[in-house]
Amino acid sequence: MPADQAAGLRRRSARQPLRGIHCFFDAAESTHLLAQALHRLGRVPLLVDMQGRLFGGSSTRTLFGWRQQIERGQLNTLPLTYGEGWHAPGVRADEPALRDAAHAYDCLLFDAGVTEADLTLMQDADQTVVIEIRHLHESMLRAYALLKTLSGMGCDLHVGLLGDAAACEQVQSACRHFLEQQVAQTIYSAAHEDEPFAALAVRMSGMEASQPARYKTGKS
Repeated sequence: MPADQAAGLRRRSARQPLRGIHCFFDAAESTHLLAQALHRLGRVPLLVDMQGRLFGGSSTRTLFGWRQQIERGQLNTLPLTYGEGWHAPGVRADEPALRDAAHAYDCLLFDAGVTEADLTLMQDADQTVVIEIRHLHESMLRAYALLKTLSGMGCDLHVGLLGDAAACEQVQSACRHFLEQQVAQTIYSAAHEDEPFAALAVRMSGMEASQPARYKTGKS
């Protein structure tokens, strides 16, 4: 379906900021599932294909690269039944003009893959990071390293975890021991939920409505 052009107006009227959701998932399908869950709650998402693994084929080809599309304010998006998709491998979430170019959406889901290499966060947006953790030492270590990096980036942030419940608990325990309590207490795990993507989507929507206390990373 085409993007709801009134989404941005509704968001601004309700004084709700654009939400940047940074997805660190093993499988690209997980980003689609989270977008579907948000769509069912009435949100208008844009799936940003940062790694080139969400969308492919001739339908994604364009004369202009992602930077030129942002500068022109015309993103070459793909219609989905639960929002729109944008094939933009290599795009940086902190590109200054991206926020204005994406004004028609309630949230941008950045499919960031599994690593935090060259991690950037969207400017002037409500930030959420969602991490999938498997019960493997490498996966847990990678998740903790990402959380440690985020704790020093100096921005308001929400964090959601999903995947193996025991692995998520171990990572949360490490955060409680080695990171600031203000950080550890705001990490939410949906791994124990029957429908984790739906639980995360509901929690994000609740944050937009009530704006509870979040941690502000970095030094004040």
